[in-house]
Amino acid sequence: MGSPDETASLVDDTGAEIGAAPRHEVRRDNLLHAATAVLVRHPDGRIYVSRRAADKDWSPSAHDAAAGGIVQHGEPVEQSACRELAEELGIEGAPLRFLITGRYDDDTVRCFLHCFETTYDGVVTHADGEVVWGEWMTLPRLGRLLMDSDWPFVPDTRTLLERLCRSGIGDYASLGLPAAD
Repeated sequence: MGSPDETASLVDDTGAEIGAAPRHEVRRDNLLHAATAVLVRHPDGRIYVSRRAADKDWSPSAHDAAAGGIVQHGEPVEQSACRELAEELGIEGAPLRFLITGRYDDDTVRCFLHCFETTYDGVVTHADGEVVWGEWMTLPRLGRLLMDSDWPFVPDTRTLLERLCRSGIGDYASLGLPAAD
């Protein structure tokens, strides 16, 4: 799990690194930082959905369809994505495909998100305690769950999936999410 003292990569509006700050300051002051998200897909098309640990510093106990997190200062984003994938789901050596980048902002987090996808059919292990549960889901099932406002799901990945769905990237349109207002 990320240490509150790890040094995060601060970025500008284009995602270019402009500095660094300890993770606890990034969270406390809602600083714009680089982050990664890796969507893990089974060869049959299902996506891995997990639930975060109750002691996470952001969105505790919420579901997520991405492994990822804060990019450390000076760390290349693809290296960060591989590190997070190994830490959270025990997946190492799986090739990443870049999907999209974009900014996410709310009252609790501001990040420039770098999204990747990988295909994996091995054993998933919740290696570092950040994830406490997971299962493979079809995209239509995940889409139905995402439309339930009572189902706790991390907001940045929800926005990412909505964007992938609306943009017609890959097969994410099969999430069936409504268009943004």
